[in-house]
Order: sequence, then structure tokens, then C-alpha cells
Amino acid sequence: MSEEAKPLSPWWRIAVLLVMIAGFSLLSLVTVKTYAGAPPIPDRVVDTAGRVLFTGDDIREGQGVFFKYGLMEHGTLWGHGAYLGPDYSAEYLHRLAEIGRDTLAQERFGTPYAQVPADAAPGLGERLKLMLKENRYAGGTLVFTAPEARAHEVQAGEWRDYFSGLDPAPGLPAGYIRSDGELRRLNDFFAWAAWATVATRPGTDYSYTNNWPYEPLVGNLPTSSAYLWSAMSLVTLLGGLGLILFVFGKFDYLGWGGGVGSHRGSAGALQGWTPTASQRSLGLYFLVVMLLFLAQAALGGALAHYRVEPGAFYGFDLARFLPYNLARTWHLQIAIFWIATSWVAGGLFLAPLVGGAEPRGQNAGVLVLLGALALVVFGSLGGEYLGINDRLGSLWFWFGHQGSEYLDLGRFWQVLLAVGLVFWLWLMFRALRPAMGRGKGELPSLFLVAAVAIPLFYVPALFYGPHTNFAVIDNWRFWIIHLWVEGFFELFATVMVAVMFVQMGLIKELAATRLVYLDGILYLVGGIVGTGHHWYFTGQGTLNMGLAACFSALEVVPLTLLTLDAWDFIRLQDKVCDDCDLPLGSRHVWPIRFLIAVGVWNFVGAGVFGFLINLPIVSYFEVGTTLTPNHGHAAMFGVFGMLALAVVFFCLRSLRSDRAWARVEGLIRAGFWGLNIGLALMILLDLFPAGVLQLWDALANGYWHARRLTYLMSGTYHTLEWIRIVADMTFLLAGALPLAWATLRLVLDREPAPPRSPSRP
Repeated sequence: MSEEAKPLSPWWRIAVLLVMIAGFSLLSLVTVKTYAGAPPIPDRVVDTAGRVLFTGDDIREGQGVFFKYGLMEHGTLWGHGAYLGPDYSAEYLHRLAEIGRDTLAQERFGTPYAQVPADAAPGLGERLKLMLKENRYAGGTLVFTAPEARAHEVQAGEWRDYFSGLDPAPGLPAGYIRSDGELRRLNDFFAWAAWATVATRPGTDYSYTNNWPYEPLVGNLPTSSAYLWSAMSLVTLLGGLGLILFVFGKFDYLGWGGGVGSHRGSAGALQGWTPTASQRSLGLYFLVVMLLFLAQAALGGALAHYRVEPGAFYGFDLARFLPYNLARTWHLQIAIFWIATSWVAGGLFLAPLVGGAEPRGQNAGVLVLLGALALVVFGSLGGEYLGINDRLGSLWFWFGHQGSEYLDLGRFWQVLLAVGLVFWLWLMFRALRPAMGRGKGELPSLFLVAAVAIPLFYVPALFYGPHTNFAVIDNWRFWIIHLWVEGFFELFATVMVAVMFVQMGLIKELAATRLVYLDGILYLVGGIVGTGHHWYFTGQGTLNMGLAACFSALEVVPLTLLTLDAWDFIRLQDKVCDDCDLPLGSRHVWPIRFLIAVGVWNFVGAGVFGFLINLPIVSYFEVGTTLTPNHGHAAMFGVFGMLALAVVFFCLRSLRSDRAWARVEGLIRAGFWGLNIGLALMILLDLFPAGVLQLWDALANGYWHARRLTYLMSGTYHTLEWIRIVADMTFLLAGALPLAWATLRLVLDREPAPPRSPSRP
């Protein structure tokens, strides 16, 4: 009996369930320990004389100021955020070391540290390290030594000048934060965040952030765990690769191209399908997708220019109208919006095909959902503009800029988005229900289950508030970013691609179902616990580091197999129809080529560049440097963006006639190559080499130095940022614009695709 003729083993389902139970058990354990071991927020902070410097409420209010003004989209804290501003915790810590040495030198010698006798300077430095490493928190009170108290006083003025002085911070308007009270509390928050990076965690010999950042002046050096678990991560990777290659060698029917045999297939349901009313309405979704894509790409160009001219845009004061933190907020948020809109529309297009008919009222539901999505998109973007300009008062968290990178939209818009996703899920269910009721195969049910995961795993976005401990916020934030965006959205995408191929007749439903289970196992076995690689230095202990380092290495295993996916897609597009002797994929050549690009970029961006920065010892020096957006651009756009575009053009190709498609095929060809060449140039000309240079500077001079504007605006690093304009213009002009124009023409073209018979490819 052929593999295709065998029934699907129940062990596929059991294996997925076991992987999820084990993975979420470990991830929940890490989350519980995060609550228990997060850096404590003291009730009060006092100097050695008992004078209260600030309180826990001041720290929490300062964190609120940090979030309200979108400062995580300007600089970073504990390594996470944006890259134009400094890392606020690392910068505060470095100034603490400098001010602390001067304070001790004044006490002993009556002179600044620079004028201390050479033989006495090392002793002062070692004394400062011991003072800062000692954890003086007990019973709700944190005692600051004289150097810490003096640094807190001096830096209050420095941060006031940075955010409200006449000389504006890079990419921000002059006088950005005007309230003296907010500026004082912001400094209190930075002081607490820096204290957590250097004070020894009770019962250990390292700080709450595992000695991050690298700052030799205070004795912050990599821990033994960072070296150990980096080595164990490599061992796990090699073992995982060896095992999976053995399995794929033994079971050659696994994968997209498994069991292709003679490269012949039967015409799928798409061959004789007449587009329904709701499917035709989805053209509006794809038009919105392209408009948002253009806006996001243009914002990316503005952000890149801020990296070469932070004070002007070719002489124009752009920061007055579009400051860097707002531009970056919109750049990231619009990326999620347009990609998610494409996938939502793709699901709505495929569901009636799978179900066999369109439910009554489906078209009205599709249009209502589009209106709801538009409300969330434009309402949240406008709210963020008002929020960072302090025009929403106490409602900033609900309607303005919530402040957490990737989850910037206010809580009201988050709730509305969750409601919209549930409504989308209901539309999917009613269209898929007939297929599930027929009991023919598991793919329709898997399609719905994968869709359920999307609203379900957005729920952690509601588990914290603006004054929750920052370590806890970052924990829940990556439950969403990693699990929602990089985990279950990717699993849903796998199911959607499988359904697309089944509908085209390129693969059999049983093979597609097996492949969905396989990808689910491979993605989730490393991806769930691997979420913790974002938490190496954000207040978690070494248990998370060990688990996350090893499991995140396993994330590379399925990504390595994606190079085979790219080849499988090439083979599938040439698969011949049994009835007509013509290639089944000939009608959808360009959607398939976008999927080929997904396979390549997933390996390069998520696999190679992702694994590079996931090693704890590399992440220790690298987090928050240009190697992070190097991975982000290649993985986020190269994978999710290309997949979204594959969905767009698969649906539009199915909706429009051959003549309509022929009129725009040249634009799609140009756009495909423009995007891929532009993205490759971004990485080769700037992001990767500049990231390596910045990593080297962090190793040589300290993390604080590699993140300062003086480094970003100098030398070869700055030259590479200028050269990137070639890549950005290629991406925008030769890639995004042709695809947007092609989409507009296809959406406005009213000539539908005629029903296709097996004899008409």
C-alpha cells in the first residue's frame, strides 16, 4: 500500500498534544518564577542617612512616563526596544560608574577621579564595584550608597536636559517632555532599572539581569551560565539536525514534495469554482493591505534616514511632525496590520472553497469585519499620535500609546482587535462547518483550530498594566510576540498554504494533513520554550537561560528544512494535471514563487541570523544592536511579508481573468525581484556588516559605547547607514510600488475569472 493510501496515524495528533502540554508546562513554570524572582520594587529608596530619595510609587509612575511617551520606540531598556536612542539602563549604569568614582575620589582625595594618583585609582574602582554589587534591599527598603545617591541627583538634571532641553534628543522634538515631575519620576525608574542590572540577586553571584549589560567599570561580565548554555545550545542544535535528517532520510514521503511520484495530480476544487460574493469583496482587503504596505515601507525609509541625520530630514525638521518613536511605532504596527489583514483575508477566501459553499450572509460579515479592522488600524494610529503628545491625559494607556514595543496600541484598541479576531473566527467556522460535518479528512478542522489559536494567544496582551513590574510585562509581551506572531501565526500560515495547494490540486489532502502535523511538532517543540531566549537578561534566572538556549536551538531545525521547502515548491509548480496534461501550478506561478522566497528567507533570516543572536553569550553583547534588526528584517518581511504577498496574489489570481492578470504580470515580476533584491541589499550593504561592527565595539569599549549617538554617527558604521539608501530605494521603487499598482489594477478590474474546467489551465 502506498503511503498516500494509508490512513493517518493517530500518533500525529497525540504527538502534537504532548509537545504542547510539555512546552506550555515549562513556559508556565518560567512565567511563575518570573513573578517570584522579578527585581523587587522597593517601598522606598533612602540614602545612608535615611533620607527618602524616591518611593516605589515614583518608580511605577516613572515607568508609566517611559511608556506614555513611547520611549521604548526610541531607545531600549534591558536591551529591548528601538535603536536610535541609548539603552537607558546601560547609559544610567555607565554614568553611575563615572559619577561614583568621582564621588569616592572626592571623599578620599578631595579631587575628581581623573586626578587621583595612578596607584590609588584601581583601589577606588574595586571599592565602587563592591559597593554597587552589594544588594542593600531588605524589608521593602533599598539603601543607596553615597555614589548611588549622588548619581541619582546628577542624572536627574542630565535626563531633564536630554528630554526637555533646547538641544533635542536624536529624533525627538525639542522640549519633548515638559513636566518636571514626570522627568524626576522617569529618572527614578531609570535608577531602579540600572540598580537591577548590577545588584547581586540573593543567593547567587550575578545580578537580576544576569550581569547584563557588559560594563567592566561596575564588574558586570558574562556569567558562567552564558558560556555553558551557549555550548549546550550548539550541542542541542547538532543533535536535533542529525535526528531530523535521519527521519527525513528514512521517511521520504515527508515534506511538501513528499510522494509527488510521477509529478502528476488531479484538478483541485479551485479548477471549477466560481468566486462568491464574499470572495469578490476581499479585493478591498487586498487594496488596504497594499496601502498599508506602502505606508510601512515609506516609514522604514524615514527611520533609516534618522540613523544618518537624526536632527533633520535633508534640512527639514521632521521630528516636529513625525518623531522617530512615532515613526517606528507605526512602522512596526502597520507591518503587523497589513500582514495579518492579508492572512485574515486569505482564510476568508479559502474557507468557502473548503466548505464547498458560501454561508448565507457571509459577504455582509466580511464587509463588517473590514470596517472593524479599519477602525482599529486608524483609531490606534491616531491614538498613538495623541498619546505621545500628552493630549489624552489619564486615558493615554487605554486610547494612546501603551508603550510596549510591538504592542503599542492602547488597551481599548487591543480589546477591539481581539473582538474582531473572534468575529473573524466565527466567519471561518460557519464557512468550514459543512466540510467538518461531512467527516472527510482532518484538514478543515485543522484550519479552524489553527485559526482559533490566533485570538486565543493574543489574550496575554491583557494580563498587565502600565505599572506592572517591567520584568513581568516583558514576559507577557513575548508570549504574544513570539508565540502569537512567530509561533501560531506561522502554524496557521502553514495550514493555509496546505489548503491552497490542495485546492489547486498540487498535493493530496492526506499528505497536506500529515505535513501540517509535522510542521506543528517541529515548530512547537522548540518554539514554545524557546520563547525564553528573549528573557535572558530581563529579570529571569538561569533556569530560563538553560531551557531557552537549548530549545531555541531546536527552532533552527525546521527552518533548515525550509531550504527543502523552496525546492519542493519549485517541483510542485510543474506538477501536471492527469486530465489535461498541463502544469497545475501554471496559473499561480507568482504566488508559488513568493512561497519559494519564504523558504529561502526563513532559513537565512530566522535560521542563520536568528540562531546567531540566540546564543546567550552572543546575545549578552549583541541584544539591542543592529544585528537584531538584521534578523528582524530578514525574518519578519522575508517570511511573513512574502507569505502575505503570496496569499494576496493567489487570491487575486483566482478572482480575475487571464486577460486581467496578463496586463499586470510584468508589474508583479518586477515587484517580486525588486523586493527580494532590495531586502538582500539592506542586509549585505548595511544591517549585517554594521551589526558586526557594533558588536565589535561593544566587546572592545562596553555596551554603552556601542549604543551612544557618537558611535552611530561616526566612522564606517555611519557610512554603511548612508549606503543603505540604495537598498531602500530598490525595495520601495522597484518592489513595493509595482506590486501596489498591480493590486490596484486587479482590484478595480471588474472582469472576473470564468469557471475553470480541468481542460482549461
